[in-house]
Amino acid sequence: MEHKLPKLPYDYAALEPHFDEETMRIHHTKHHQAYTDKFNAAIKDNTLLAEKTAEEIIRTISEVPKEIRTAVQNNGGGFVNHSFFWESLTPEQKEIPKELKEALEETFGSIDEFKEKFSESALTLFGSGWVWLVLDGEELKVIQTKNQDSPLTEGKIPLLNLDVWEHSYYLKYQNRRPDYVKAFWNIVNWEKVTDRFLLNK
Repeated sequence: MEHKLPKLPYDYAALEPHFDEETMRIHHTKHHQAYTDKFNAAIKDNTLLAEKTAEEIIRTISEVPKEIRTAVQNNGGGFVNHSFFWESLTPEQKEIPKELKEALEETFGSIDEFKEKFSESALTLFGSGWVWLVLDGEELKVIQTKNQDSPLTEGKIPLLNLDVWEHSYYLKYQNRRPDYVKAFWNIVNWEKVTDRFLLNK
């Protein structure tokens, strides 16, 4: 199958003032599109991979032929990670649903402590990559992945992610990653995160 750049579930300007319109437009139409195109190019001659979803390919990356594995991991990971990221955001943030709130409090002590741990992970990730809230078995964890690596490859279930590649924030925040991370908490789609949690717990 040919993988298509997904449409955003909101307008490019919808996340203002937290994520700016210009960055969102470039991030989606240039960066995500490039990952999509290069992912399709990497797998176009492999009939077995053509039958799988992008998530299935990334989950079983060790089974991808060695000669294309790096390209698939980088670009397929970029395609999957960004598709997941857009759905993790919303211009209409609501309270954290009870089921997720209680699970986060049980694991991290409080919502503030969870946010602090997640934010610290985002701020201490050296170079480019992602920070995730995942289910590892039945346990909630905050983890980092480098570049476009995915928790799916490690058998973990992603619930929430934050892109900490500089292209995701540099137009608005320049080198102020802490301001970008702080802004992120204003636009998290907690209902979507909860849906993912309840589907997999």
